[in-house]
Amino acid sequence: MPQIHQILQYAYRSGIDPNMDVVYQKEQQIPGSLNYNINRYFAHHEWTAEDAGMMVYHYNEIDEKESYLELRFCTTGNRYCFERSCASCKDQPTNCNGTQATVDVFNFHFSYSFLSQFTNNTKLKNKKDEVLAFKYPHSFNKLFTVCTKKRNVLDSILNHSYTDALENIFINAKIQELLLYSLDCLIDEKNEGFTCKFLYDERSREGIYKVRELLLEHIGNPITIKQLSRKVAMNECYVKQGFRELFGTTIFDFYQQQRMEHAKYLLYEKGLSVTDVSEALGYSSISHFSAAFKKHTGLKPCELLK
Repeated sequence: MPQIHQILQYAYRSGIDPNMDVVYQKEQQIPGSLNYNINRYFAHHEWTAEDAGMMVYHYNEIDEKESYLELRFCTTGNRYCFERSCASCKDQPTNCNGTQATVDVFNFHFSYSFLSQFTNNTKLKNKKDEVLAFKYPHSFNKLFTVCTKKRNVLDSILNHSYTDALENIFINAKIQELLLYSLDCLIDEKNEGFTCKFLYDERSREGIYKVRELLLEHIGNPITIKQLSRKVAMNECYVKQGFRELFGTTIFDFYQQQRMEHAKYLLYEKGLSVTDVSEALGYSSISHFSAAFKKHTGLKPCELLK
């Protein structure tokens, strides 16, 4: 693929052939949203390079709204089966070519407008905050290793059973999780541990991760913090404090952000009407949905209709 050099600059140094056969592609290109492309290439020869990632921070001092952040990854060791239904079968049918070893290349693009929602009215305490707010005044490219938790997220993006709307919700949430982990490459200070001491308990952390899953499951059916705390058997204060520490945002802001990102997908990719999207996301009226959408994206819902 001719653009592979732009997708991952260091890939050539590891031996990727730009003319490698593409066995799978997926992309999302929605204005003002989280955009990505995933390309899986057939591995023509044994791959020996380690998995690697790159953060590309582009700062535009003339127009900060033209700034952007990209995460690029290259992973190996996965296999792809053209018959997805038999991907887990041990005895391949005689008419099946079997699974194909792949080199998987990811590019995740975060625009200024997308990331600004996380940093509005937030004090910038370190380099990570400055990068997210596009206040760090120097562009840079930074290579980093792909740790186990990043690799698990990347693999889950490739191997899941969700389709259509649920797939969109799942992938967007996973990409944000990947961003959270990748930002760790910007600091060298030692891990100071959790501010919320109860998070040292593994069961408590699992409860907070379960809260996040429940929010994603209720994109079209709003759930209260009281209901969430009951489902995970945890104090409401702990739920709110733990969520903010683990994910860097409040439950309300996370939930609203996920709903609006899904709304973009339904409007732009699926071509649903504003009325249908409003109902799908559980809003009591179109006007309430339109106001929330405009506040989150800076656009009117009708502006994303094709």
